[in-house]
Amino acid sequence: MEKPATEVIKGDGWGRFPDDLEYHSGFGNHFESEAIAGALPRGQNSPLICPFGLYAEQISGTSFTSPRKLSQRSWFYRIKPSVTHEPFWPREPSHKKLVSEFDGSNTVANPTQLRWKPVDIPDSPTDFIDGLYTICGAGSSFLRHGFAIHMYTANKSMDNCAFCNADGDFLVVPQQGRLWITTECGRFQVSPGEIVVLPQGFRFVVDLPDGPSRGYVAEVFGTHFQLPDLGPIGANGLAASRDFLAPTAWFEDCPRPGFTIIQKFGGELFNARQDFSPFNVVAWHGNYVPYKYDLSKFCPYNTVLIDHGDPSINTVLTAPTDKPGVALLDFVIFPPRWLVAEHTFRPPYYHRNCMSEFMGLIYGGYEAKADGFLPGGASLHSCMTPHGPDTKTYEATVARGNEAGPHKITDTMAFMFESCLMPRTCPWALDSHFRDLDYYQCWIGLKSHFSHDKTDVKSNELQNGNKSG
Repeated sequence: MEKPATEVIKGDGWGRFPDDLEYHSGFGNHFESEAIAGALPRGQNSPLICPFGLYAEQISGTSFTSPRKLSQRSWFYRIKPSVTHEPFWPREPSHKKLVSEFDGSNTVANPTQLRWKPVDIPDSPTDFIDGLYTICGAGSSFLRHGFAIHMYTANKSMDNCAFCNADGDFLVVPQQGRLWITTECGRFQVSPGEIVVLPQGFRFVVDLPDGPSRGYVAEVFGTHFQLPDLGPIGANGLAASRDFLAPTAWFEDCPRPGFTIIQKFGGELFNARQDFSPFNVVAWHGNYVPYKYDLSKFCPYNTVLIDHGDPSINTVLTAPTDKPGVALLDFVIFPPRWLVAEHTFRPPYYHRNCMSEFMGLIYGGYEAKADGFLPGGASLHSCMTPHGPDTKTYEATVARGNEAGPHKITDTMAFMFESCLMPRTCPWALDSHFRDLDYYQCWIGLKSHFSHDKTDVKSNELQNGNKSG
């Protein structure tokens, strides 16, 4: 166990983060963390009287009877239990741009290639919750199978409230502005170029130390993210377990009159009042925890002779389905890396895919799009809709010919949420004035390079006939 965090802040604690936050290291580990030494019970999870008079409380991320290797749960030792709140009531005004049930009543089926320009930060005060809006998704949070893809734009910290998502796990990808996130397990600082996973059921607060903030969120229902299997790659590579960081215990012990828990349940928001901070966990242990990851630590693999590899080789995290090798949602990145393949069209090839792909750009440019795909923007290429490099990228690539030497892609970080489900798109995303209605034009300039004459055809036929003979 790492050195425990000993800092205790009274009053408005989560608005002031130290520069040297400590973390536990590892993915899927069973951690122990104490803000006060001796706060964890020894030898059992729920003694009659816990150390320091704390309450024992379990949070379960999987069913009680899940196989041991899949079981996720943690134990909290807190000053007051989380049940100590007033009844929930619908939040008013309701949040009309959050979706967790995707059907013809609220979303649209549209196979067209879609792209959006970066959305402006709002002028009016907007926190992380009110700044969330759904772009697309599939399935149902009630049926515990599916996903939603959201984006957020915000300019103020959450005030005297905490958010809890009962529907699924959030994978948050900041694009502009740091996030200071307080959870029941402790605190994170998450910068653009890092991601954070906030599992289903955890209460958290998002502060914005840099003011304006923008980013992307993938939400999965009924499953959790895990590291992909490495297969023939072997034991090392891609995202290393040790580079995932979980928080250390930190707590707040002070009155919070009128504090509000905002719970997302079936895509709808509900409020409940309590008079204390939810971040009163003095110690905890378990393997169901929020965590973050620095994308710059990813160890990419690539083609070293011919042809462009499938994007699956760049998978950071996967939320699997029951069908082997098929993901409910993969999180894939396109980081800085060398391109060295010979006699090869090096950007991604033109393709149609049984999976659906939502792409975002954190910084820099993307190798397959010379224009129009900007940091903070997004694109959606749905199941079996063709897509690939734009005209400028294609022409510039073939113009370099086979003599192009090794080339390093630098100063970029693009990513993709990829799912086996067919997404339905929210009407406000289709109607948004940030939608790039001319996106299709990036391919219209592709022209035929086909060239032959009858002599060449006859010669090829004779050669092939001689070979077969």
